[in-house]
Amino acid sequence: MIKHSSLRLCAAATFTASALFSAPVIAANNIDQLQKLNQAEFASLANDMSSAISYKAVAPGAPLGLIGFDLGAELSVTKLSNSAVWRKAGANISSLAMPKIHLHKGLPMNFDIGGFLAATPDSDMKILGVEARYAILAGGIAEPAVSVRAAATRLSGVTQLEQDTRSLELTISKGFLVFTPYAGLGRVWGKATPSAGTLHRVSPSMNKVFAGLNTNLGLVNIAGEFDRTGDSNTFSAKVGFRW
Repeated sequence: MIKHSSLRLCAAATFTASALFSAPVIAANNIDQLQKLNQAEFASLANDMSSAISYKAVAPGAPLGLIGFDLGAELSVTKLSNSAVWRKAGANISSLAMPKIHLHKGLPMNFDIGGFLAATPDSDMKILGVEARYAILAGGIAEPAVSVRAAATRLSGVTQLEQDTRSLELTISKGFLVFTPYAGLGRVWGKATPSAGTLHRVSPSMNKVFAGLNTNLGLVNIAGEFDRTGDSNTFSAKVGFRW
């Protein structure tokens, strides 16, 4: 009974997230007033955006193995550090919520690849992210898993702004029964190119730290993560399958 309920929960979450990507959007909070910002304000917005759209794996550091995969519906919410600037640019929000579909796939020799698709529910923003990861230590009964990840993301759907990020990070995790706590740190590099007013490109760079907990219940996998990139905090939750 519990297994069937968990399966229905995961299927419902996946369907809901998928519907968000295909549903028509009432674009009430589009960034379409960049010409109202000065250069310093645009740099503040770019910092927030880089933090929000940068790659967040919401997964421990252990490799999945050749036949392993991790598929889930995810929600990330970033508390914006410069919400007044966002309002001036046309987006009357203090937090940026992003439903995502996230997939990781195991490869030979402790390598994994992954990616996500995200869309914001009240704007035209969409984000694509990809990653490659290598486990320095695969983890076991007596040792933790340690991995390094390289990732990139790209924003689309905002006429006045092109933005992407690149990141490198180190993750450590250790499993205990069905629970796997993990933590890590890294660096994020962004590039934001405006096409409004007299603004010019900025390239923010910032440190990141994160910690989370993965719980694998067999038919359903649940993960939660806290991430601080630059001055912005992001909380993420994911439900799906991990084998």
